[in-house]
Amino acid sequence: MASNSSLVGSDLMQQQIKAIIVQMLVMIFLCINLLLIITFYTKECFYTTPRYILFAVTLLSDSLLLFMSDVLLMFTYFYLTMQVWLCIIISFPVLLYLVVTPVTLTAMTLERYVAIFMPLRHGELCSTRNTMYCILIIHGLSSVPCIVVLCTLFASASLSFYNQYRLCSVEIFILHRWQDHVRSAVHQFYFLIMCIIIIFSYVKIMKVARAAAGEDKKSTWKGLRTVLLHGFQLLLCLIQLWCPFIEAAVLQINFRIFLDVRYFNYIMFSLAPRCLSPLIYGLRDEAFFHALKNYVSFGRYKRNI
Repeated sequence: MASNSSLVGSDLMQQQIKAIIVQMLVMIFLCINLLLIITFYTKECFYTTPRYILFAVTLLSDSLLLFMSDVLLMFTYFYLTMQVWLCIIISFPVLLYLVVTPVTLTAMTLERYVAIFMPLRHGELCSTRNTMYCILIIHGLSSVPCIVVLCTLFASASLSFYNQYRLCSVEIFILHRWQDHVRSAVHQFYFLIMCIIIIFSYVKIMKVARAAAGEDKKSTWKGLRTVLLHGFQLLLCLIQLWCPFIEAAVLQINFRIFLDVRYFNYIMFSLAPRCLSPLIYGLRDEAFFHALKNYVSFGRYKRNI
Protein backbone atom coordinates (compact mmCIF):
# COMPACT_ATOMS: atom_id res chain seq x y z
CA MET A 1 0.00 0.00 0.00
CA ALA A 2 2.84 2.38 0.86
CA SER A 3 4.53 1.77 -2.49
CA ASN A 4 1.27 2.35 -4.35
CA SER A 5 0.65 5.63 -2.53
CA SER A 6 4.22 6.75 -3.25
CA LEU A 7 3.71 5.98 -6.95
CA VAL A 8 0.48 7.97 -6.97
CA GLY A 9 2.23 10.85 -5.23
CA SER A 10 5.09 10.70 -7.74
CA ASP A 11 2.65 10.77 -10.68
CA LEU A 12 0.81 13.71 -9.16
CA MET A 13 4.06 15.63 -8.68
CA GLN A 14 5.09 14.96 -12.28
CA GLN A 15 1.73 16.24 -13.50
CA GLN A 16 2.08 19.37 -11.38
CA ILE A 17 5.59 20.04 -12.70
CA LYS A 18 4.42 19.57 -16.29
CA ALA A 19 1.43 21.83 -15.66
CA ILE A 20 3.68 24.57 -14.23
CA ILE A 21 6.07 24.35 -17.20
CA VAL A 22 3.20 24.61 -19.66
CA GLN A 23 1.65 27.57 -17.83
CA MET A 24 4.98 29.43 -17.82
CA LEU A 25 5.54 28.85 -21.54
CA VAL A 26 1.98 29.79 -22.47
CA MET A 27 2.12 32.99 -20.41
CA ILE A 28 5.45 34.00 -21.98
CA PHE A 29 4.20 33.42 -25.53
CA LEU A 30 0.88 35.18 -24.84
CA CYS A 31 2.70 38.22 -23.43
CA ILE A 32 5.02 38.36 -26.45
CA ASN A 33 2.10 38.02 -28.86
CA LEU A 34 0.16 40.73 -27.04
CA LEU A 35 3.15 43.08 -27.26
CA LEU A 36 3.48 42.41 -30.99
CA ILE A 37 -0.26 42.93 -31.57
CA ILE A 38 -0.11 46.30 -29.78
CA THR A 39 2.93 47.24 -31.88
CA PHE A 40 1.00 46.28 -35.02
CA TYR A 41 -1.58 48.99 -34.26
CA THR A 42 0.99 51.71 -33.55
CA LYS A 43 1.76 52.45 -37.22
CA GLU A 44 -0.62 52.85 -40.13
CA CYS A 45 1.81 51.17 -42.52
CA PHE A 46 1.40 47.90 -40.60
CA TYR A 47 -2.39 47.61 -40.62
CA THR A 48 -2.59 48.71 -44.28
CA THR A 49 0.06 46.27 -45.57
CA PRO A 50 -1.14 42.73 -46.48
CA ARG A 51 1.95 40.98 -45.11
CA TYR A 52 1.62 42.58 -41.68
CA ILE A 53 -2.17 42.11 -41.61
CA LEU A 54 -1.75 38.39 -42.19
CA PHE A 55 0.99 38.34 -39.55
CA ALA A 56 -1.46 39.90 -37.08
CA VAL A 57 -4.01 37.21 -37.98
CA THR A 58 -1.48 34.50 -37.07
CA LEU A 59 -0.73 36.26 -33.75
CA LEU A 60 -4.43 36.47 -32.84
CA SER A 61 -5.19 32.89 -33.89
CA ASP A 62 -2.09 31.57 -32.12
CA SER A 63 -2.99 33.43 -28.93
CA LEU A 64 -6.55 32.13 -28.88
CA LEU A 65 -5.42 28.60 -29.71
CA LEU A 66 -2.75 28.64 -26.99
CA PHE A 67 -5.21 29.83 -24.36
CA MET A 68 -8.05 27.44 -25.26
CA SER A 69 -5.85 24.38 -25.81
CA ASP A 70 -4.02 25.08 -22.54
CA VAL A 71 -7.34 25.07 -20.68
CA LEU A 72 -8.31 21.74 -22.27
CA LEU A 73 -4.88 20.30 -21.51
CA MET A 74 -5.24 21.20 -17.83
CA PHE A 75 -8.71 19.67 -17.75
CA THR A 76 -7.27 16.42 -19.14
CA TYR A 77 -4.34 16.33 -16.72
CA PHE A 78 -6.49 16.83 -13.66
CA TYR A 79 -9.27 14.53 -14.92
CA LEU A 80 -11.91 17.27 -14.94
CA THR A 81 -14.93 16.21 -16.95
CA MET A 82 -17.69 18.27 -18.58
CA GLN A 83 -20.83 17.63 -20.55
CA VAL A 84 -20.25 16.79 -24.20
CA TRP A 85 -22.34 19.72 -25.51
CA LEU A 86 -20.12 22.15 -23.58
CA CYS A 87 -17.01 20.39 -24.85
CA ILE A 88 -18.26 20.86 -28.43
CA ILE A 89 -18.65 24.61 -27.90
CA ILE A 90 -15.15 24.92 -26.40
CA SER A 91 -13.54 22.65 -29.00
CA PHE A 92 -14.95 24.49 -32.02
CA PRO A 93 -12.52 27.47 -31.87
CA VAL A 94 -9.65 25.10 -31.04
CA LEU A 95 -10.36 22.95 -34.11
CA LEU A 96 -10.84 26.06 -36.24
CA TYR A 97 -7.67 27.92 -35.26
CA LEU A 98 -5.65 24.73 -35.39
CA VAL A 99 -5.97 25.06 -39.17
CA VAL A 100 -6.10 28.87 -39.48
CA THR A 101 -2.37 29.38 -38.78
CA PRO A 102 -0.98 27.01 -41.46
CA VAL A 103 -3.55 28.28 -44.00
CA THR A 104 -2.59 31.89 -43.18
CA LEU A 105 1.11 31.07 -43.52
CA THR A 106 0.34 29.52 -46.90
CA ALA A 107 -1.47 32.75 -47.88
CA MET A 108 1.59 34.75 -46.78
CA THR A 109 3.70 32.55 -49.03
CA LEU A 110 1.41 33.29 -51.98
CA GLU A 111 1.58 37.02 -51.15
CA ARG A 112 5.38 36.91 -51.37
CA TYR A 113 5.12 34.96 -54.61
CA VAL A 114 2.85 37.64 -56.12
CA ALA A 115 5.16 40.42 -54.88
CA ILE A 116 8.18 38.84 -56.59
CA PHE A 117 6.68 37.43 -59.79
CA MET A 118 3.81 39.93 -60.37
CA PRO A 119 5.19 43.21 -58.97
CA LEU A 120 3.06 45.40 -61.26
CA ARG A 121 -0.17 43.72 -60.10
CA HIS A 122 0.82 43.27 -56.45
CA GLY A 123 -0.81 46.52 -55.31
CA GLU A 124 -4.06 45.55 -57.03
CA LEU A 125 -4.19 41.88 -56.04
CA CYS A 126 -2.95 42.43 -52.46
CA SER A 127 -4.88 45.56 -51.54
CA THR A 128 -6.24 46.05 -48.03
CA ARG A 129 -9.77 45.18 -49.16
CA ASN A 130 -8.63 42.00 -50.90
CA THR A 131 -6.65 41.07 -47.79
CA MET A 132 -9.85 41.33 -45.71
CA TYR A 133 -11.59 39.05 -48.22
CA CYS A 134 -8.60 36.73 -48.01
CA ILE A 135 -8.97 36.53 -44.21
CA LEU A 136 -12.63 35.55 -44.62
CA ILE A 137 -11.63 32.89 -47.15
CA ILE A 138 -8.92 31.62 -44.79
CA HIS A 139 -11.44 31.19 -41.98
CA GLY A 140 -13.95 29.61 -44.35
CA LEU A 141 -11.42 27.06 -45.58
CA SER A 142 -10.15 26.43 -42.05
CA SER A 143 -13.66 25.74 -40.75
CA VAL A 144 -14.26 22.87 -43.20
CA PRO A 145 -12.34 20.18 -41.18
CA CYS A 146 -14.08 21.31 -37.98
CA ILE A 147 -17.52 21.25 -39.63
CA VAL A 148 -16.82 17.80 -41.07
CA VAL A 149 -15.90 16.42 -37.63
CA LEU A 150 -18.97 17.92 -35.96
CA CYS A 151 -21.36 16.92 -38.77
CA THR A 152 -20.24 13.30 -38.57
CA LEU A 153 -20.78 13.47 -34.81
CA PHE A 154 -24.28 14.96 -35.13
CA ALA A 155 -25.18 12.31 -37.69
CA SER A 156 -24.18 9.37 -35.48
CA ALA A 157 -24.63 10.42 -31.81
CA SER A 158 -27.84 10.05 -29.82
CA LEU A 159 -29.31 12.96 -27.84
CA SER A 160 -28.33 11.35 -24.54
CA PHE A 161 -24.68 11.42 -25.60
CA TYR A 162 -24.51 15.24 -25.35
CA ASN A 163 -25.45 15.15 -21.65
CA GLN A 164 -22.75 12.66 -20.70
CA TYR A 165 -19.74 13.82 -18.68
CA ARG A 166 -16.42 13.15 -20.46
CA LEU A 167 -12.84 14.37 -20.57
CA CYS A 168 -12.95 17.04 -23.27
CA SER A 169 -10.85 16.01 -26.27
CA VAL A 170 -11.36 15.54 -29.99
CA GLU A 171 -11.32 11.76 -29.50
CA ILE A 172 -14.78 11.75 -27.87
CA PHE A 173 -16.25 13.07 -31.15
CA ILE A 174 -15.16 9.91 -32.97
CA LEU A 175 -17.79 7.26 -32.25
CA HIS A 176 -17.27 5.08 -35.33
CA ARG A 177 -14.30 4.04 -37.43
CA TRP A 178 -15.67 5.68 -40.57
CA GLN A 179 -15.65 9.09 -38.82
CA ASP A 180 -11.93 8.71 -38.23
CA HIS A 181 -11.41 7.87 -41.90
CA VAL A 182 -13.36 10.94 -43.02
CA ARG A 183 -11.42 13.24 -40.68
CA SER A 184 -8.14 11.69 -41.80
CA ALA A 185 -9.01 12.17 -45.48
CA VAL A 186 -9.84 15.86 -44.99
CA HIS A 187 -6.65 16.58 -43.03
CA GLN A 188 -4.49 14.67 -45.52
CA PHE A 189 -6.02 16.66 -48.38
CA TYR A 190 -5.21 19.96 -46.64
CA PHE A 191 -1.74 18.69 -45.78
CA LEU A 192 -1.04 17.79 -49.41
CA ILE A 193 -2.37 21.04 -50.91
CA MET A 194 -0.45 23.29 -48.48
CA CYS A 195 2.76 21.30 -48.97
CA ILE A 196 2.50 21.62 -52.76
CA ILE A 197 1.85 25.38 -52.60
CA ILE A 198 4.67 26.02 -50.13
CA ILE A 199 7.28 23.88 -51.89
CA PHE A 200 6.43 25.29 -55.33
CA SER A 201 6.42 28.92 -54.14
CA TYR A 202 9.65 28.72 -52.19
CA VAL A 203 11.57 26.85 -54.85
CA LYS A 204 10.66 29.62 -57.30
CA ILE A 205 11.34 32.39 -54.76
CA MET A 206 14.74 30.98 -53.77
CA LYS A 207 15.82 30.80 -57.42
CA VAL A 208 15.04 34.49 -57.81
CA ALA A 209 16.67 35.34 -54.48
CA ARG A 210 19.91 33.57 -55.39
CA ALA A 211 19.99 35.19 -58.83
CA ALA A 212 19.30 38.66 -57.41
CA ALA A 213 21.87 38.31 -54.65
CA GLY A 214 24.67 37.45 -57.07
CA GLU A 215 27.96 37.48 -55.20
CA ASP A 216 26.34 38.82 -52.02
CA LYS A 217 26.56 35.61 -50.02
CA LYS A 218 25.40 37.29 -46.83
CA SER A 219 22.13 38.41 -48.43
CA THR A 220 21.60 34.96 -49.95
CA TRP A 221 22.19 33.22 -46.63
CA LYS A 222 19.81 35.60 -44.84
CA GLY A 223 17.08 34.80 -47.35
CA LEU A 224 17.83 31.10 -47.04
CA ARG A 225 17.59 31.22 -43.23
CA THR A 226 14.22 32.98 -43.44
CA VAL A 227 12.93 30.35 -45.84
CA LEU A 228 14.23 27.53 -43.65
CA LEU A 229 12.63 29.00 -40.51
CA HIS A 230 9.35 29.59 -42.33
CA GLY A 231 9.42 26.07 -43.76
CA PHE A 232 10.22 24.55 -40.37
CA GLN A 233 7.34 26.41 -38.74
CA LEU A 234 4.91 25.29 -41.42
CA LEU A 235 6.16 21.71 -41.10
CA LEU A 236 5.43 21.73 -37.36
CA CYS A 237 1.97 23.22 -37.97
CA LEU A 238 1.18 20.60 -40.60
CA ILE A 239 2.45 17.76 -38.40
CA GLN A 240 0.06 19.02 -35.75
CA LEU A 241 -2.81 18.01 -38.04
CA TRP A 242 -1.66 14.41 -37.60
CA CYS A 243 -1.41 14.54 -33.80
CA PRO A 244 -5.08 13.63 -33.14
CA PHE A 245 -4.65 10.36 -35.08
CA ILE A 246 -1.50 9.44 -33.13
CA GLU A 247 -3.17 10.32 -29.82
CA ALA A 248 -6.31 8.36 -30.69
CA ALA A 249 -4.22 5.27 -31.44
CA VAL A 250 -2.24 5.61 -28.20
CA LEU A 251 -5.44 6.14 -26.20
CA GLN A 252 -6.55 2.63 -27.18
CA ILE A 253 -3.35 1.23 -25.65
CA ASN A 254 -2.78 3.10 -22.39
CA PHE A 255 -4.25 6.28 -20.89
CA ARG A 256 -1.05 7.26 -19.06
CA ILE A 257 0.98 7.00 -22.27
CA PHE A 258 -1.77 9.01 -23.97
CA LEU A 259 -1.24 11.86 -21.47
CA ASP A 260 2.53 11.84 -22.06
CA VAL A 261 2.12 11.78 -25.85
CA ARG A 262 -0.42 14.61 -25.71
CA TYR A 263 1.95 16.66 -23.53
CA PHE A 264 4.84 16.10 -25.97
CA ASN A 265 2.68 16.96 -29.00
CA TYR A 266 1.43 20.11 -27.29
CA ILE A 267 4.97 21.34 -26.57
CA MET A 268 6.45 20.38 -29.95
CA PHE A 269 3.61 21.06 -32.38
CA SER A 270 1.48 23.70 -30.61
CA LEU A 271 3.88 25.84 -28.57
CA ALA A 272 7.02 25.56 -30.71
CA PRO A 273 5.59 26.78 -34.05
CA ARG A 274 3.69 29.56 -32.25
CA CYS A 275 6.89 30.90 -30.72
CA LEU A 276 8.51 31.00 -34.17
CA SER A 277 5.97 33.52 -35.54
CA PRO A 278 7.29 36.44 -33.45
CA LEU A 279 10.86 35.48 -34.37
CA ILE A 280 10.36 35.18 -38.13
CA TYR A 281 7.87 37.97 -38.79
CA GLY A 282 8.40 40.26 -35.80
CA LEU A 283 12.00 40.44 -34.62
CA ARG A 284 13.60 39.62 -37.99
CA ASP A 285 11.58 42.27 -39.84
CA GLU A 286 13.53 45.53 -39.63
CA ALA A 287 10.56 47.93 -39.73
CA PHE A 288 8.54 45.94 -37.22
CA PHE A 289 11.55 45.47 -34.94
CA HIS A 290 12.26 49.21 -34.83
CA ALA A 291 8.59 49.95 -34.08
CA LEU A 292 8.60 47.32 -31.33
CA LYS A 293 11.80 48.70 -29.82
CA ASN A 294 10.42 52.22 -29.95
CA TYR A 295 7.21 51.12 -28.20
CA VAL A 296 9.02 49.17 -25.47
CA SER A 297 11.36 52.10 -24.79
CA PHE A 298 8.37 54.53 -24.59
CA GLY A 299 9.59 56.53 -27.59
CA ARG A 300 13.18 57.03 -26.42
CA TYR A 301 14.55 54.72 -29.11
CA LYS A 302 13.03 56.87 -31.87
CA ARG A 303 14.52 60.03 -30.43
CA ASN A 304 17.95 58.43 -30.17
CA ILE A 305 17.82 57.44 -33.83
